[in-house]
Amino acid sequence: MKKSVLILCTGNSCRSQMAEGFLRSFNKSLDVFSAGTQPGEEVHPLAIQVMREEWIDISLNKPKSVEGFLDRSFDYVVTVCDGARESCPVFTGKVEHQVHIGFDDPAAAEGSRDEILAVFRRVRDEINLRFRKFYNESLNQK
Repeated sequence: MKKSVLILCTGNSCRSQMAEGFLRSFNKSLDVFSAGTQPGEEVHPLAIQVMREEWIDISLNKPKSVEGFLDRSFDYVVTVCDGARESCPVFTGKVEHQVHIGFDDPAAAEGSRDEILAVFRRVRDEINLRFRKFYNESLNQK
């Protein structure tokens, strides 16, 4: 049966968008969505750039509100906020498993463009590794 995953964060402009892109790239038949409790205006341009480096295009994605998903049920809801600095959103819809896989917010990075880009790449690589592990352990069951 087709598994459904909702990836949640605050702004739905960086981490959750990258995680959605990676999960879709691992398995095109998954139902993968991302959303935020306070969605931003657009997907962060540096998130788009660093995902392109991995051959994943998220440039057409738009931040979405979690409100639009409350009437759906999901096998997994994954929060990706940095629990130390942000309050993680809670999904009040129907969900089988709630999982937290936290990451620093690259949009909060400061410094030169190269330093900020380095933070986006580090977070992207962490998302890739941890979501690949999540996929292999939780979603890739026959």
